[in-house]
Amino acid sequence: MSNLKTVLVIDGGGRGAVLVDKYGQSQSVGRILVVPGNDLMAINTSKDVITYPNLKTTSIKEILEIVEKEDVNLVDVAQDNAVEAGLVNELEKLGIAVIGPTKEAGQIEWDKAWARNFMKKYGIPSPEYHVFNSEEAGLDFIKKNPGKKWFIKAAGLAEGKGVIPAENFNKAIKAIKEMSKFGKAGETYLLEEWLEGEEFSAFALCDGGSFKLVGCAQDHKRVNDGDKGLNTGGMGCVSNPKVVTKYITSQINQIFKKTIEGLNNERRPYKGILYLGGMVLDKKVSVIEFNARWGDPEAQVILPSIQNDIYKVSMAIVSESLKQLKIRIDENTRVVVAGTSKGYPGDYSKVKGKKVFGISEVQKIEGIKIYGAGIKKSEKNWVVNGGRVLYIAGEGKNIIDARKKAYGAMALISIEGNNLHYRSDIGFRDLERLRK
Repeated sequence: MSNLKTVLVIDGGGRGAVLVDKYGQSQSVGRILVVPGNDLMAINTSKDVITYPNLKTTSIKEILEIVEKEDVNLVDVAQDNAVEAGLVNELEKLGIAVIGPTKEAGQIEWDKAWARNFMKKYGIPSPEYHVFNSEEAGLDFIKKNPGKKWFIKAAGLAEGKGVIPAENFNKAIKAIKEMSKFGKAGETYLLEEWLEGEEFSAFALCDGGSFKLVGCAQDHKRVNDGDKGLNTGGMGCVSNPKVVTKYITSQINQIFKKTIEGLNNERRPYKGILYLGGMVLDKKVSVIEFNARWGDPEAQVILPSIQNDIYKVSMAIVSESLKQLKIRIDENTRVVVAGTSKGYPGDYSKVKGKKVFGISEVQKIEGIKIYGAGIKKSEKNWVVNGGRVLYIAGEGKNIIDARKKAYGAMALISIEGNNLHYRSDIGFRDLERLRK
């Protein structure tokens, strides 16, 4: 009888696709189930991949039924809404091995107001902030403080789009009025000091007591080249960005240490992946946000660098024995580019259902991975099923090498009717640094 394990991944996009790829490389894993998953996720592995496209990541009852019926050995809760819904708590009650924070520990992401107060309490460097529970209160504050620039943030989860930059008085008024479009997530909102610096994200594995930093990335959130246009869930990223020096890394480690200790002090031990979204200002780190999971698209550049068997890493987190595990990280640079539907993050409804070409050609290229997101199989064709359709990841010995591979492969992808959009400048900051 086979001792191969069954893993259930909770995610539907590119982050879930790279987790499927990593679990597919594990000698311990035989089958990978994904809720909801997408049809392109199985492209990188010969293992059995079963998706549940009709379920949501918050379909707790149905997920628990799958765990029991399919004899699941490990659940990897990689998606923010599932953390907020308390999926980890329910799995832990049943004694199921699960990687991901409880609802209480995950509040560090799903409640930005709580997170800011937590950071203030534990001396974690972060910008000035003000929390409001009504439109009137925020408008009143802005009228009394008209000369400042702010970021207006929905306190709840808004699919990475709940942050509106307001560089003047009128834009701040407009942004506060827009918080209502985020529904419950925008009922409480924050005005945060506008910081001028360079952003990065850092990722740590946490087992409740200890943590291990596994890498940093730099996401490009705006839809167009040169960081212009609307905020998106992420148009691509690079690892490990040169802005993260040894001095910055030592600060990152201190922040993670304070955060893990603080969460323990609050009786909310954190087990899973903790994501620090930071900004470097005058060689000092300020925390923009914490997320309770891998980033998307950051997972696509960080996870492939981990050379350990990911099932064993996950089980070390579950069993609180991370300290005993030596994490091996390769030295490669990775660049991932998101291929999106034209119109994203606005209205891309006319692109849904259009055919996607070039996937089988890209698959043949060495040093390239393709990760599916808003895409599905319709008869024999790949068709668009979302805003961020797929990701092309290139790896190389440096930024020039990795970018060349990623963009060479992306040039082979197209969406029927010339409906593919992607940024052509992912990694531009590190390229500029090289040229100096």
